[in-house]
Amino acid sequence: MRANSLALRLFIWATGWTVVILIITGVALSTLYRHAVERAFDRRLDVYLRTLVADVASPEEGADKYPQSIGEPLFELPLSGWYWQVTRLDTKTPEVRSSRSLWDASLPRLPDEKASTDAEYRQGYAKGPEDQELRLVERDIDLGTDGRYLIAVAGDASEIDDETGSFERTIIITFTALTLALLLTTALQVRFGLAPLTRISESLAAIRSGRAERLQGKFPVEIAPLARETNALIDANREIVERARTHVGNLAHALKTPLSVIVNEAAARGNDPLACKVLEQTDIMRDQVARQLERARLAARSTVVGTSVEVPPVVTALARTMEKLYRARDIAIDVDVPEHARFRGEQQDLEEMIGNLVDNGCKWAQSRVAIEVMADQPPSDGAKSRVRIIVDDDGPGLSPAEREQVALRGQRLDETKPGSGLGLSIVVELANLYGGVLTLGTAPIGGLRAELALPGG
Repeated sequence: MRANSLALRLFIWATGWTVVILIITGVALSTLYRHAVERAFDRRLDVYLRTLVADVASPEEGADKYPQSIGEPLFELPLSGWYWQVTRLDTKTPEVRSSRSLWDASLPRLPDEKASTDAEYRQGYAKGPEDQELRLVERDIDLGTDGRYLIAVAGDASEIDDETGSFERTIIITFTALTLALLLTTALQVRFGLAPLTRISESLAAIRSGRAERLQGKFPVEIAPLARETNALIDANREIVERARTHVGNLAHALKTPLSVIVNEAAARGNDPLACKVLEQTDIMRDQVARQLERARLAARSTVVGTSVEVPPVVTALARTMEKLYRARDIAIDVDVPEHARFRGEQQDLEEMIGNLVDNGCKWAQSRVAIEVMADQPPSDGAKSRVRIIVDDDGPGLSPAEREQVALRGQRLDETKPGSGLGLSIVVELANLYGGVLTLGTAPIGGLRAELALPGG
């Protein structure tokens, strides 16, 4: 999951809510469980309390109003955390009788706000001997002429804490495992849920590189409209390009005939100054019309989506052709091209660009021309791949000022060499149409280096 991706956003959002819900649920369960443990503990204390109340209210014949034991060994064990205490309140000095576990200490009284719906019954927490945390219940009973008593029973609250702590540890372990399971499930849901978008992205990359023409396959109903509209857009783009090609061809034919008529009429007048001027301007018109029509044709071709060409066959075929053309000068052409190199564009344009560079190198080379192709892998930031074609010759080379001049249309440094001076300018225009660039420099073998960078397939 990359930063700022839809998958990461969905995963973080789902993870955040999952953790929050589980934490709230864990706290709620822990609170409810503690209340349940407290109620169970209070019921246990209440049993002892009722036993004491019964003993005080109805003592056996001849027995003391103050019970000695209620049959629980913990009340006999000193400072065990389990205590009972009976206090007579209607005497001048309160009479107190307690369990042996209290020794010489006494139980604190609970404040009145701890009272339940029964005003005579109270329960809550209090500090016992040695600062023990106690769960305490107490009750006032009035026996009339037999006296008024406060009966209290306390138990060690650490049992509640231990029981609750054990439950909380179990909750933490269980919810941690559940959280990990939910996170794994969320990650799988995000991965498989967004898989159709990944397929669309890969299909678009295949279309862009020329390995496919349309989005293929079945997509979910939420994404199917996107796939249909994308295919419709690709079809519309191809139709527009085809119409542009047709219009360019029609315009070329429409202008060709009138210009030919003008040239023939002017040529028929011989050395007439006006005819010579007309011929001169007609040549300029032909050159400008051809140039603009070629630019329009190339611009239309460069916008075609999904066109990709293998570079090795083109370079190899051009090298063989140029060796045959310059056989009389014994020009050797070395080729170094990787098999996976591809150019995203029309094969005719690639042939024209490389052909002009190799032809120019052969014209000026003394004995050797080297062609090297390098396919740069796209960097991790998502930039497009590039293919670089380098043509070196061992000729005289060019100075920096001359390199700028030869790239201009129709500029020639040596009129003794064949050609119109349009080769390098055509390469520059074609490269610009594809977002590429032509760079001239000094070759390691001594002559001119022409490096052409183009979009890779």
